[in-house]
Amino acid sequence: MKNKKHILIIPAVVLLFSTSCKKYLDQAPDQRTQLNTVQKVSEILGTAYTQADYATFAEAASDNAEDKGVNVGSLDPLNQDAYLWQDVQSRDGGSPTAFWNASYAAIAAANAALDAIAVVKDPAPYQPYKGEALLARAYAHFMLVILYAKPFEPGGTNDSPGIPYVLTSEKVVFQKYSRGTVGDTYAQIEKDLQEGLPLIKNSAYQVPKYHFNQAAAYAFAARFYLFKKEYDKVIQYASAAFPGNSFAANIRPWNTRYYNSSANEMQIMFTQAAENSNLLLTEAPSAWARSYAFYRYGMGLKLNVALQQPNVTGTNFSGRKLYSYGAPNYTYLKFNELFIRSSPNANIGIPYTIMPQFTTDELLMNRAEAYANTGQYDEALADINTFASTRIYNYNPSTRAVTLAKVASFYGTDDPREGLINTVLDFKKAEFIQEGLRWLDIIRLKLPVTHNIKAVNNVDSYVTLEPDDPRRLFQLPPEVSLSDVPLNPR
Repeated sequence: MKNKKHILIIPAVVLLFSTSCKKYLDQAPDQRTQLNTVQKVSEILGTAYTQADYATFAEAASDNAEDKGVNVGSLDPLNQDAYLWQDVQSRDGGSPTAFWNASYAAIAAANAALDAIAVVKDPAPYQPYKGEALLARAYAHFMLVILYAKPFEPGGTNDSPGIPYVLTSEKVVFQKYSRGTVGDTYAQIEKDLQEGLPLIKNSAYQVPKYHFNQAAAYAFAARFYLFKKEYDKVIQYASAAFPGNSFAANIRPWNTRYYNSSANEMQIMFTQAAENSNLLLTEAPSAWARSYAFYRYGMGLKLNVALQQPNVTGTNFSGRKLYSYGAPNYTYLKFNELFIRSSPNANIGIPYTIMPQFTTDELLMNRAEAYANTGQYDEALADINTFASTRIYNYNPSTRAVTLAKVASFYGTDDPREGLINTVLDFKKAEFIQEGLRWLDIIRLKLPVTHNIKAVNNVDSYVTLEPDDPRRLFQLPPEVSLSDVPLNPR
């Protein structure tokens, strides 16, 4: 059953898992629709991850995008709406609507697995998959509340509308839902996270990088508690992901292996499951891989120049090779498209992009920020320098290491906490350009965003999205009102 007017676009196979189908069928016509074995539960969880990307709209909305100019780059309505902070009208892959619907389809798959596990006679062999289902459900809701609701305020009322937290499989069409509050949403995410985390076992998966393996689960927990500003827990979970503090061997080798690779090799390596830095990968029907370098609103000349300027280390991240398709279209070749033809001899099909959801690099920087916020400045510097050491070509720690003195001078502040956090945010802004991740920091820390707008004569004017602007919340699909879910105010 698939109904475009429904809040949740749920695959038909998921609905057949519901016990309500017994009202219509004495026996399921296809026994594969019965989640009655460990293998079948594990297989349905392959669809419990959002098969859509948020990079397309989140990157354009962020300060990692600029207006490259009139008649420059590809003018795509989705890209333009997001850059101008207008409600995105497109429903295609890479749109807020597509991400919303795909997230609830993933949640439906997780709930189907949990419903099946709840009634088995011997739950023991199902426990790793129960953990995966709980974490997948929590993560999908977490990304939804980040993108479509106001940020969590530690110590605040958090009584603004959250997003519908769906805990059971749907039994009827046009189910009524409540958005609840941001506080309610975060509380349920934390409940699922804490219940599921101890159950995760890497041995349950043939290819762990496409599932919530233990390192990915800890990375999720660290990001979640960073949003809640519970910094001790950020440190706890980030450290648990790599016992022995082996971050240096597991972050991206920008100034060695990547630097010495060809463009084709780079595109393949960045999203490989074999890449140590990639902790959780998902696939999305998306044209992002073929389009992100060419959009009119993206990384252009000004951002390129800014990335070449010396940072707090005294130099730039020279180990990261920038590729050009002709100014002002630039890329770091992070994504490689997988095109699935509709039939072996067809010329049409669906483009897919593999999207990293969690990486060791982000996890390390999240821990550095948590260290800074808890006054552990030496530990924060150690993480920052581990990160920088793989970004600078021919890195020399005696001349390029970040110190508190350099931080104070570069950022003009005597507050080491402020300076270290600025360092982390600047490093992350540069590192995750063209991945959409910058938007999460913008939302979390209420950072203003300024965009240039080029007129026909290519003269710039500027507009700023302030922290309290309601357009920072992406709009829900209009059809959710059929399930009594209110839209975000405009």
